[in-house]
Amino acid sequence: MSKQIVTATPIAFDLGPGTVPILPHWVLNGSPLTRTKQLLRSRDYTSNIVVWECSAGSFNWHYNQDEMVVIVAGEVFITNEKGEERRLGPCDMAFFPAGTVVKWRVPQCVRKVAIVRETLWWPAGFALKAYKKLLRMVGLGGESPL
Repeated sequence: MSKQIVTATPIAFDLGPGTVPILPHWVLNGSPLTRTKQLLRSRDYTSNIVVWECSAGSFNWHYNQDEMVVIVAGEVFITNEKGEERRLGPCDMAFFPAGTVVKWRVPQCVRKVAIVRETLWWPAGFALKAYKKLLRMVGLGGESPL
């Protein structure tokens, strides 16, 4: 099966006219609206890459999947469960493990690229890593750069 390399410029994507409100009970201030475009889904359906944009407002975000984000435009101030606030601007990245709740404060507008990944039960993840290592050891799994 051939594998295709995909390149993109997320700042230039037209996310379309549709907006999606954040769940009303998550909103703390303002009327933040989001727009999203799914770019890719992994072959095993456990990961997605999306471009996401949000208008001004503040809200709590409940992560039910692991999510790694890179801000590509605008800025956001995130506050973790300990009350520590951090600014994220263009080229900044953050990782939000599944199960966390983070307060987002968006002064004007923010756009991010997110890699959203289903979490695996740790024994299943460990078994998958062991299986792949075994394949590499017997010469069937390709080289690992690590």
